Amino acid sequence: MKTKQKAHRFPQRMVVTFLLLTAGGCGRVEPMPSALDDEGLSPVVLTMSRSAETIPPNERPSYTLAASIYAGWMPWYYAEEAGVLAKWAEREGIEIDVISMDYVASIEAFVTGRADACLVTNMDALGLPVAAGIDTTVLIVGDYSNGNDKILTRGIDSVAGLRGVEVSLVELSVSNYLLNRALDKSGMSERDVQLVNTGDSKIRAEFLADKRRRAVVTWNPIASRLEQAPGVRSIYDSAQIPGEILDLCVVNTETLERDPRLGRALVGAWYEVLALMRKPDARGQAAVAKMAELAGCSVAEYQAQLATTFMFWEPAAAVAYAESSELQKNMEPVRQFCFAKHLLGESAHNVDDVGIAYPDGTVQGRGDSVRLRFDTSFAKRAK
Repeated sequence: MKTKQKAHRFPQRMVVTFLLLTAGGCGRVEPMPSALDDEGLSPVVLTMSRSAETIPPNERPSYTLAASIYAGWMPWYYAEEAGVLAKWAEREGIEIDVISMDYVASIEAFVTGRADACLVTNMDALGLPVAAGIDTTVLIVGDYSNGNDKILTRGIDSVAGLRGVEVSLVELSVSNYLLNRALDKSGMSERDVQLVNTGDSKIRAEFLADKRRRAVVTWNPIASRLEQAPGVRSIYDSAQIPGEILDLCVVNTETLERDPRLGRALVGAWYEVLALMRKPDARGQAAVAKMAELAGCSVAEYQAQLATTFMFWEPAAAVAYAESSELQKNMEPVRQFCFAKHLLGESAHNVDDVGIAYPDGTVQGRGDSVRLRFDTSFAKRAK
């Protein structure tokens, strides 16, 4: 495995456009007991393994997963660090390198072909990859933001109270999406507020320093720290739009079709680590502690980040959600937002010009222009 770059201190998730990309949210864990074997692996996960023929290392095809720091994605860093991903790749007769980089850079690497797989939000999967014409397959639906992203205010106790107010946020990000959804549910729109585009590195300090600022939209851990300030409260968060801000592992569709071993190895490693995290013993605790270390924070901070993310711990749960009408319903406002913000590319003159395919064969948009596909076949093997 290649040595990954120095991890950032806290998670960043940004939406991608051709010229400007910005940020997203963070995650959580709820360690729960599960039926595991003596090696700490779920017997269900073990059904994913497949013995590969012995192939000289220099003849094994090599693939790259572009990763960025985020609570719900730290299992990938542990899988690389602990050799779990290498083990699954070995079983499949391939090699997989995990390269850590800035979030925007990771998506750019995926789009330009320097990475075969990438960790990304559903909204960002409809950004640069689609705009660049990249056919992308969602291999793993890992989690959704369940309170990571928040609207915080001073002296305002409801979304309706935002009318005419300046709102600081990272434009074109999931923060922008969250605000729009909150406004819509209150019978308002973005035209009813004044957006103040603020970089994620400055948003906390500027809001705390200037008491005249009355509203801000951001994500954990920034949000949780702001909420601790006197007079600051949360009036809306992503738990009120469950399943709409998804965190995914996506793969280049052409690469996956050419070599499905990549999909089998990634899925196998992912669910092995998730099973270990839920193991109520020293090994499970040590794994979570290692993830916190790799994220550059304390265990308590990491657990706090994980406390507001809904993890799909079991492959059956991820499959059930991906095959449900709920996913399609939740993707509808996401694709509408992406089109309204011109994130689908200059060639998209209508929201339906980009198709999203689902496991049951249905397509949102045009069937002859599918660019994003939800595939449950690999997770079903684990199931």
